[in-house]
Amino acid sequence: MQKKGRLELTWVGKYDEEKLEPRILVEDKTKSYGDTNTENMLIHGDNLLSLKALEQDFEDKIQCIFIDPPYNTGSAFEQYDDGVEHSIWLCMMYSRLEIMKTLLSQKGSIWISIDDNECHYLKVMCDEIFGRKNFLGTIIWEKSDSPRMDAKIFSSRHDSILVYAKDVNSVKINKIIIEDEASLKHYNKTDKAGKKYYLKPLRAIGPESTREARPTLYYGIIAPDGTEVFPKAPDGSDGRWRWSKERVERDIDKIEWIKGKKGWSANYKIYAEANPTKPPETIWTHGECGSNRISKLEVRDFVIDGERPFDTPKPEKLIQRILSIGSDEGELVLDSFLGSATTSAVAHKMNRKWIGIELGEHCYTHCIPRMQRVVDGEQGGISQNVNWQGGGGFKFYELAEPLLVKNKVLPIYQLNSCYTFDMVVEAICKIEGFKYSPIGEFHGFSSENRFIHVTTEFVNSKYIMSLMKSLGENQSLLIYCTKLQRDMNIPDNIEVKKIPKDLLKKCNFKSEVEQ
Repeated sequence: MQKKGRLELTWVGKYDEEKLEPRILVEDKTKSYGDTNTENMLIHGDNLLSLKALEQDFEDKIQCIFIDPPYNTGSAFEQYDDGVEHSIWLCMMYSRLEIMKTLLSQKGSIWISIDDNECHYLKVMCDEIFGRKNFLGTIIWEKSDSPRMDAKIFSSRHDSILVYAKDVNSVKINKIIIEDEASLKHYNKTDKAGKKYYLKPLRAIGPESTREARPTLYYGIIAPDGTEVFPKAPDGSDGRWRWSKERVERDIDKIEWIKGKKGWSANYKIYAEANPTKPPETIWTHGECGSNRISKLEVRDFVIDGERPFDTPKPEKLIQRILSIGSDEGELVLDSFLGSATTSAVAHKMNRKWIGIELGEHCYTHCIPRMQRVVDGEQGGISQNVNWQGGGGFKFYELAEPLLVKNKVLPIYQLNSCYTFDMVVEAICKIEGFKYSPIGEFHGFSSENRFIHVTTEFVNSKYIMSLMKSLGENQSLLIYCTKLQRDMNIPDNIEVKKIPKDLLKKCNFKSEVEQ
């Protein structure tokens, strides 16, 4: 039997590799809003290239990612070309999820909303990207609060949410706070201090509950009438206690006796927590997390006059549930299919830092107006539940055009005329993996001993020697220039590259139309 190969999902175009250009992000201060010191980012641009743009600064830093990608059902979404051929959809998701995995922190998780049309293909793909062991579960969200009586076969009332960890051994998943009385009904007793509790038998139950299994846990305990009680199974055989003799003596006040037909039974008290919690379950009803009908009502007031509301928003209560499980206050949340900005709105109200990416024009007509109203303190959605009063802000960024563009006449590439010199420098730093940080002669660094310098001046031996004066021992320098003297003797710690030739070797410079 052949044992080579691996279990995987394949499709047309899966192995077509492309070196993406890591674009820079350019803040449009006329659209940024609120606190100027905010770390929140609203990005307009292709989400694959925008994710690539974030990779250098945000690798391993995102705590929780929620995405609601186009479901590829052929539905006529106004904002998306949703009827994408199956393999193209898989390629689209694969390339983006690979970068998202890089962005996730070691304790982070990703939550992907999807319907049955692509759910099972997506599950196999995510097993490959994130590792099957890092699959945490599938949430069933009841998206509809009533059946569709005109359905031809099944009335679909749910979407699935696939949940993966970056590392299952490190992932942080918060429990859910129990707020309703029904969930606390098994705490059916109250002590003198008014604390609720319920009783559990002190005698061990199950296959390992025999005296032979744990001989040291077979001993007598004095009942209220002075008799000595031993742990006995219902058939009269010797059993064992759950607690050691030392713990019984220490926590004797937590033991409660009940006298029945067969004598005394010892029980111990389990108290309700001050803020009781429970593990997240995998079925979320519309009563708990909202429905599509509710979400459409939530977003109708946020769009610019004359614009159509977003067709497929998610309710704020659903996103609140996800972010409360997957993140804490102050941690970073990402949504790269931002849609109508529900994730950013909820993250903002819950005091999370956030990054939202959206390509369509509704980034201007839906996302910006909604987030401005959130900053101003709007009271829709979960606002009253979390006591949202407004505050904070966001910075708005445009994804830059390609650094290099084709000459309109000659078959060559040249620097994009819309780039300022500072933008060129920042872009080259990002492409080469340097942190953009202009100090003195240097424009960035990749380590404490490796620097980069970019210039449009003519570079010769004299120019290089002048730069070397700023280098310390064991430090090296990469120079990018447009004009270069030939046949120079270049020191070993200096590397010189040419614009645009050497940039073309690093990645593909395509516009969004060409992607």
